[in-house]
Amino acid sequence: MRGKAYDGGRRLSRRDALRASLLLAGAALVGCSSQQGGTGGELLAWPAEDRWPDRFWHEPAEVREAYRFAAANPEVLQWMPCFCGCGTDGHRSNADCYVRERRADGSVLLDPMSFG
Repeated sequence: MRGKAYDGGRRLSRRDALRASLLLAGAALVGCSSQQGGTGGELLAWPAEDRWPDRFWHEPAEVREAYRFAAANPEVLQWMPCFCGCGTDGHRSNADCYVRERRADGSVLLDPMSFG
């Protein structure tokens, strides 16, 4: 399995992992530059059931895909530092730019940072 990232059932090639990384980094930079502050309510999602908050569906396809990838692949993103200055918000890695909290019921609380 050398050179492959594992996403819980599907193997990602290095090229796919790099492509996803670049997509996530770009979306995070856009989100960090346009962040308005408050979330306007909890952004709770159940990714396994493809249930997302209303705000999610109003975002561009690339942003939605970045959130889906982040929710499904925390083990990949935990090794990617975030470069947009959100460390003051408690972010330790790129994974924190998308998912604020993972809950026992399978839901995730999304971080609005990458929403435009």
